[in-house]
Amino acid sequence: MLLLSGTAAWAQDAVPGATTQAVSISTRVTVNETVTDNVALSGAAAKSDQITEISPGIHVNVNGARLKTYLDYALTHVNYAQGTSASRNQNALNTFGTFEAIDNWAFLDFSGNISQQTISAFGTQSTNNTAINANRTEVENFKLSPYVKGRLGDAANYEARVSRSVTSSDSSTASNSATTDSVIKVSNASAYRSLGWTADLSRQQANYSTGRATEANTYSLGLTYEVTPLVKLSANAGQESNNYTSLDKQNYSTSSVGINWFPSERTTLSALTGKRSFGNTHNVSFEHRSSRTVWRFSDSKDVSTTPNQNGVGVIGNLYDLFYSQLEGSGLSAAERAQRVNALLQSYGLSANTPVVGGFLTSAISVQRSQNLSLALLGVRDTITFLLTRTENNRLDTITSVVDNLSNGATVVQNGFSVNYSHRLTPDYSLGMSLSRQNTSGSTAAEETTLKSFNVNLSGKVGRRTAASLGLRRVVSDNATNPYTENAVTGNLNVQF
Repeated sequence: MLLLSGTAAWAQDAVPGATTQAVSISTRVTVNETVTDNVALSGAAAKSDQITEISPGIHVNVNGARLKTYLDYALTHVNYAQGTSASRNQNALNTFGTFEAIDNWAFLDFSGNISQQTISAFGTQSTNNTAINANRTEVENFKLSPYVKGRLGDAANYEARVSRSVTSSDSSTASNSATTDSVIKVSNASAYRSLGWTADLSRQQANYSTGRATEANTYSLGLTYEVTPLVKLSANAGQESNNYTSLDKQNYSTSSVGINWFPSERTTLSALTGKRSFGNTHNVSFEHRSSRTVWRFSDSKDVSTTPNQNGVGVIGNLYDLFYSQLEGSGLSAAERAQRVNALLQSYGLSANTPVVGGFLTSAISVQRSQNLSLALLGVRDTITFLLTRTENNRLDTITSVVDNLSNGATVVQNGFSVNYSHRLTPDYSLGMSLSRQNTSGSTAAEETTLKSFNVNLSGKVGRRTAASLGLRRVVSDNATNPYTENAVTGNLNVQF
């Protein structure tokens, strides 16, 4: 998106005189003060409080010959001056990377995330992590993925990968999960032939602590055809065996057709439609870039095995929005993260500004996600827009575990977010954000709307020190606990 044009300039300007290093480590301490008139988000008995957050953090970036990794971690101590809640600690982690164990053959991908997430789609919703809200919990997700890839003589390329993902939360009502994916892919070796072929064999095992284990085995054979260098077609057919809707595995036929179109260097379109055991699937994406804007649209429907809100195509906060819009830019994951952080810092934007939320699930589901985003980057102004819609249905009809998708329920979430930042001076910026999210279920009582408005003034008060002052208003409408909250926030960040 906006990060794709002019990024090199502002990435370098974020730290004057900076040069690329194989290993860079920086530390920080952030102090945040919030004065709120409704700390417990209550519609009946609002209580005010002053909340202090102290967050030491570390940022590590490694760009070595064998190891490339990005890590950002912060431990936040939250204290409530009026004693409305006991003090507590919160973790925030974002890390990913690749290790090349054997030259051009054996690799290890890894990632980790710790964040505060919503448990129930119809419980009390909030836009910040310091509110006293039993419907928020800390969720951890870690993934390891070793793989090998190479050539089988002059005949074919191959890749064999095993991925292990583990998700857990602090909530006793949410399910922990462990998912193992094993995949073997073989394709024709020549990249210059118009007609190509592929063969895939995969196995997925998903286990839920409060649910049951499911397994799916698939194999497929495919053909690719390059009509022109700008248009590529694909088709495949195969078989899937799973126990998503039965105690024993059943066999199903699968198929798909797709097209990739590159009408220009700045415009791409890809579309894939297929059929699996549970019905039709698809994945459509469109991107158009200009010198100062990027338009992105995506629409996907497929199985979701991860029991947290970071499902297929779901955008959680402003960092996620910017990061997703760098997809396809040719940058490595670490380079994308660096540029996102530089942009956020340069324009005084908070990485944790919510864009659209989700909820925790306890069994395999089918999710359709649609996102339309636009960003404009001017010399002094940054504007981002996001429209999003997700629809979730439980796929595993055998399990008896209870969550928002039990008893055939469908949960639909619609939202939009607008963020604007104006650089007042080289060191100071004024930012505003407006968001709205509506969540609906199978009954009229299962509906909630969350609206928020934020104004923030931020800037540098020293070579390594930044400060901000903000105002926040939140309005939540639902059948059980409608509430309003107003808050004043102040932030001081010192880099070491």
